[in-house]
Amino acid sequence: MQIKKIPRLTIKALIILYRYTLGYLFPPNSCRFHPSCSEYALKSVEKYGAVKGTFKSAYRIIRCNPWNKGGYDPVD
Repeated sequence: MQIKKIPRLTIKALIILYRYTLGYLFPPNSCRFHPSCSEYALKSVEKYGAVKGTFKSAYRIIRCNPWNKGGYDPVD
């Protein structure tokens, strides 16, 4: 395993842990966006790496509010 992949794998593990623990506290299909924020975060960290992927995911979570319509928002 390359050392450069450790931060990426750690963040992905934390996202998956969130999905299987705290993620169940929210009602199903309550996310405003498609794909869901956790799926977006996993794809973003995989594509852009630990630092940039985390910032892109945080920006997406900040946009998830009652004043945003949501909709389809792929990782680009």
